Amino acid sequence: MADHSIKSAQSSQTPHQSKAQSRQSKEERHVNPTPRTMSKLSMGGSSADVGSASAGRVGAGGPPSPRQKKSKASQYDRFIPNRAAMDMASSQFNIARSDSEQPLDGATIAYHEEVARACGVSMNKRILAFKEEAPASERDDLRQVYSRPALKSTTSANTRRRILNTPERVLDAPGLVDDYYLNLLDWSLGNMLAIGLDQSVYLWDATSGDVNSLCQLEGDAYIASLKWTADGTFLAVGTSDGDVQIWDAESQSKIRTMSGHQARIGVMSWERHVLSSGCRDGSIWNHDVRVANHKTAELVAHSGEVCGLTWRSDGALLASGGNDNLVNIWDARSTVPKFTKTQHTAAVKALAWSPLQLNLLATGGGSYDRHVHFWNTTTTARLNSIDTGSQVTSIQWSTEYRELVTSHGFPYNHLALWSYPSLSKIVDIPAHDTRVLHTSISPDGQTVATAASDESLKFWRVFESRGKSAKSSKGDMAMAAPASSGSAAAASSGAAANGSGSSASSMLDLSRPTFIR
Repeated sequence: MADHSIKSAQSSQTPHQSKAQSRQSKEERHVNPTPRTMSKLSMGGSSADVGSASAGRVGAGGPPSPRQKKSKASQYDRFIPNRAAMDMASSQFNIARSDSEQPLDGATIAYHEEVARACGVSMNKRILAFKEEAPASERDDLRQVYSRPALKSTTSANTRRRILNTPERVLDAPGLVDDYYLNLLDWSLGNMLAIGLDQSVYLWDATSGDVNSLCQLEGDAYIASLKWTADGTFLAVGTSDGDVQIWDAESQSKIRTMSGHQARIGVMSWERHVLSSGCRDGSIWNHDVRVANHKTAELVAHSGEVCGLTWRSDGALLASGGNDNLVNIWDARSTVPKFTKTQHTAAVKALAWSPLQLNLLATGGGSYDRHVHFWNTTTTARLNSIDTGSQVTSIQWSTEYRELVTSHGFPYNHLALWSYPSLSKIVDIPAHDTRVLHTSISPDGQTVATAASDESLKFWRVFESRGKSAKSSKGDMAMAAPASSGSAAAASSGAAANGSGSSASSMLDLSRPTFIR
């Protein structure tokens, strides 16, 4: 009966009353949205709007259901800002700055930056934020870590480069004078290494491992410099009393003596038949070794001892460095410097012309400078510089790679390998216990010999060739002397200990283990 009465009442309503009830139901649905409509609103609104809508729908009592909790943690729309992710202080600060129509001067801008930094406010931060920022990583930025130049692998594959931090061979060199301004080591094209030890000059044949004494000075004189000719036939010996001696390496006989300097000759350089010698009094002499009157020119521009001297490969320019912190570039046709560089703040001993770029010169300074500068000798411009952090004693360019190796004294006594022109450091090699005084590169361009005041001579395979070719045959022979030569050297060393002071092996002790891997 009740159901029948309800149906009767509904059927008895007029059309006007039905339309009014339909309009009222629509308004109620708009005021009190359904759960599905509520979830759509929560996806587009802020967290505060979601909370208020949920409260209106839930009513006064009862804890929220799990479905309601999940709707609160939903993601925000990408077109609607998220207040929780905004830095309100930075936003208000940036809005105030943007409203200023008057342009600010540099002092005002700097002041605003200091104030913002002190208050922990970011000046260039975006005002609106649409999502939470990702948490900051405590690790290093991998983009920076992996963008650094990586070292070549030291595996034995033929296609990969090996850079060992241990020497290929170690020889004793007792009596080596500990003097930064001398040049007592040179490697010839014939694979013969010459070293000056106090008053004597010794030749080490890198192919066979034999050691021979070339000459020995008398009195108080000592060896100050050595330099081979380009073909490795003759050796020039500079002495502390100002003489230059020319020796034939094959016959081991002195060809001539050229006198005239008033002080020791610490450095020399050959250009075909012309030998240039740098003296302690700051003068540079050019000697023509073919004629009796050997002095052909005197170059005077240094006020301190000349300790660096090298001709360019084409013989057009001569570079000199001295204890007066100057670098002079001389034209072969003139006795006046073409230009002078004063950027170094210590003695300049390390000089090296690039074999791959004719007009590129590298120069290195001493303990109070510690820089390597690169010069374009055509435009006289300084191209770049390296702060090595240590005294620079020599520079050797690679003939195969775009790299150079520098030797150093205080405080690290190491070798450093650099890439050019990026000037990024490839590797540091701890070389000696004391400062590295002299270096020389093998004729195949792969091995660098170093001599230090710790009385040791070491060989480093720094520029190993990319492939096994005939080019590396001499270097391989140099580092693989026959075992029989080592035993013979041991015997001769024992004879020297019994009183034979003229034995070369008493100065270069080959009886000790030489290969260190």
